Amino acid sequence: MKVLMVDVDGVLIHGRPADGLPHFTYLERDLGLRVDLLQQEFFQTHWRDIIVGREALEPRLAGVLAKIAPHLSAETLIDYWFENDSRLDRNLLEELAALRQSGITLLLATNQEHRRARYLMEQIGLSAHFDDIIYSAALGHNKPSPDFFRLATERAGVLPGDIAFIDDMAENIEAARQFGWNAAQWTAGTTLGGALPVFARPA
Repeated sequence: MKVLMVDVDGVLIHGRPADGLPHFTYLERDLGLRVDLLQQEFFQTHWRDIIVGREALEPRLAGVLAKIAPHLSAETLIDYWFENDSRLDRNLLEELAALRQSGITLLLATNQEHRRARYLMEQIGLSAHFDDIIYSAALGHNKPSPDFFRLATERAGVLPGDIAFIDDMAENIEAARQFGWNAAQWTAGTTLGGALPVFARPA
């Protein structure tokens, strides 16, 4: 293997920094907005276009909030969201650091819009741990679309068979395998070597 692609949400990041609970667990208490209403009016309606870069996050969110929570700015909600969805798996990061020292290229392969992709790299500091981030809004396609894996392979500059991949979603693993990646589904509490035995003893 020359490259390891790593998913973000559900693999590297698990919810709130304080307790690992889902990031919107206390949204109504903290910001006065019901989660189901936000899901219905924003995520179910606009997210599909935002996640592949066809629409920008903040203007769409601002328009929705003007209707369902006029007391709340898009900026405030985005800050709350990103900060509460940033608990890193430190054990995995340690394993990845050792792997990177052995010469493996580490890339994030994730469904993100532009703003959170920057936040992950710059504010959370993943740029110190990974060589680059490959994400859906930049590619114009999201996992599990075959186009995501095709374009990500082109970005990596290696053959599909030289790419290993961990993701928590079964459909993404299946799509990656169909494209020729060496993919393994990640479950909480596992180790990198457990998920991908090829990395159990990095050279």
